[in-house]
Amino acid sequence: MKKTIAVVLQSFLWIYFLISVYPLLWMVFYSLKNNDEIFVTNPFGIPTHFRIENYVNAWNKFSMPIYIGNSALLATLTTIGVIVISVMFAYAIARLRWKFREAVRMYMIVGMFIPMPVIIIPLAIIVKDFHLTNTYGALLLPYVAFGLPFASMVFYGFLRGVPQEMEESACMDGASIYRAFFRIIVPILSPAIATLVILQFLGTWNEYFLASILITDERLMTLPIGLIYFQGFHATDWGGMGAVMTIASLPMVVLYLIFTDQVERALTVSSAVKA
Repeated sequence: MKKTIAVVLQSFLWIYFLISVYPLLWMVFYSLKNNDEIFVTNPFGIPTHFRIENYVNAWNKFSMPIYIGNSALLATLTTIGVIVISVMFAYAIARLRWKFREAVRMYMIVGMFIPMPVIIIPLAIIVKDFHLTNTYGALLLPYVAFGLPFASMVFYGFLRGVPQEMEESACMDGASIYRAFFRIIVPILSPAIATLVILQFLGTWNEYFLASILITDERLMTLPIGLIYFQGFHATDWGGMGAVMTIASLPMVVLYLIFTDQVERALTVSSAVKA
């Protein structure tokens, strides 16, 4: 009886696994077909002929290296900026005692609930007034600003669960507040940092709305905007577009594989203390 139940449960798990993996496999298959095979003869199966030329054309005929470089640069700088600022801010509001601390924390929380389209017009005016139009700064500063509230609150929640005796012991041994922060707090937060690195990098990598409004120079366009150029007036190279999407997915897969252990630890309640 137990063996039968185990077989049934494993069957459900395998079905779930196949349902989860198939969209990724379909994207790879899609990138290796031509338009006829994608829409008519073989939309869901393995390609009858692996068209590697889709990747070659996507890389050579379009400005793929430029788009990928811009996306990688903005995602990296945004992630670094958000993590560094939010960690220090969360430590200041969770550990230190100063006037207006709660007011500042509430102000940061409110930032999470402001829809981006609501402020797009004043944001565009500010970008223009600061002469940031068609520069990396036009996207970098808003990306960091929008990422700070969520990251700060995540770090704040982690820090509230960390016993203060750990810092007090360090201070009794002669450590300054800066040394306690960098030697004790930052390592404890490493699971949360790894998780937020993935989330922030992924969000910036796929961001379309702001990039489509604030950037018009093709040399500064990011990968989501660059996909538009695969759509032709009379015909679209869907295989090449699939190749771009597959290439665009690789950095996130690699990033997740690097931080897998840290992310799993961050999803446990006591990970912050055990790290």
